[in-house]
Amino acid sequence: MSSGINYLGEPDAVAVVLAPLRRKLLARLREPASATQLAAALDLPRQKVNYHLRALETAGLVELVEERQRRGCVERIVRAKPGAFVVDPTVLSHEDDTAQRDRVQDQYAAEHLVDVAAATVRDVARMQVKADEAGKRLLTFTAETEVRFASPAAVHRFTDELTEAVREIAARYDTPDGRPYRVVAGGHPRPSEKPNEQGESE
Repeated sequence: MSSGINYLGEPDAVAVVLAPLRRKLLARLREPASATQLAAALDLPRQKVNYHLRALETAGLVELVEERQRRGCVERIVRAKPGAFVVDPTVLSHEDDTAQRDRVQDQYAAEHLVDVAAATVRDVARMQVKADEAGKRLLTFTAETEVRFASPAAVHRFTDELTEAVREIAARYDTPDGRPYRVVAGGHPRPSEKPNEQGESE
């Protein structure tokens, strides 16, 4: 049982995938290939490709599929580990967890929403990897919707009502000996699908 999540929570592991060539290698290694095949496809020296493949393998991003005997040597066939690569959004943060918790929690601040979302990505990805290793399923839930607000004041009223509703529902289901869950509800403007002059979504 696998979630298809490869969690990158250390700066060194993140740095490994930042190099453009290594990203190209990972993209091509969705299908198994050897260093010789990759070198030919990218028109690069095989030694250079081997160097970067070793770095990716050491970081746990590439895995060995098989070894073939070819012309008196062993040809290694590798592939990128299946699934999405999830980078811990807090890995480059200069603050520790305590500093983030001590920061003023403004429920209307974009910074607070980003902090909460980053912590959610980090915590869920870590737990999913552990669940996969134990052969268990991580039970989560997601609720999404879209609301068109007439004014900023309506956003504030909606937030107050939603907070109270969540508090009431949580009180009905909360049990002293139950497993604690962290429930997060956030909202942000939906990015425009219309590209601007630079070709980017507004």
